[in-house]
Amino acid sequence: MAEHYYSREQKVDSKPRTWSFTLRNNVLTFTTDNGVFSKGEVDFGSRLLIEAFQFPDLPGPILDVGCGYGPIGISLAKEVESKEIHMVDVNERAINLAKSNALLNKVDNVQIYESDRLTQVKSKEYAAILTNPPIRAGKQVVHEIFEQSFEHLISGGELWVVIQKKQGAPSAIEKLNELFGSVETVEKKKGYFILKAKKI
Repeated sequence: MAEHYYSREQKVDSKPRTWSFTLRNNVLTFTTDNGVFSKGEVDFGSRLLIEAFQFPDLPGPILDVGCGYGPIGISLAKEVESKEIHMVDVNERAINLAKSNALLNKVDNVQIYESDRLTQVKSKEYAAILTNPPIRAGKQVVHEIFEQSFEHLISGGELWVVIQKKQGAPSAIEKLNELFGSVETVEKKKGYFILKAKKI
């Protein structure tokens, strides 16, 4: 089976490239590579999620699930240096890029490590979890991320998700309603939904 950006190992030749992007009013520099999601720019869905996200007034770290080379987690860590941001991905190359990008942007309030979904995530004290889930990995994987996120949030904690209507937003809303009891559509733009579900 060919590897994908949600595969652990990437055999495709490495051709790193570096570019800058403004997120939450900070100019950030990212090195990306073949074999990671959206290597040429910060994808529209992630940008929409980054700009829509509001830090909850709760104690506890923030978790970025499927962090890729790091735009979501690093942009949040750069904005609020007092907040600890955890970042996980199954893709080893992406994890290594995220670590180097954190150094590149002088961000040290992050923990970045490999995890297939949230299976290696130990803390269950997260104030918020964000994900641009790997749609191509299939609905079961995406819904497992939702289920595992619910288990890792504190009471009042929030799960923020970006998903396209044509790639499963209706079933995602249904699943989040089932898990959390309610889900809010924070924003809709160009077919993308920003969903927020709060753990009561």
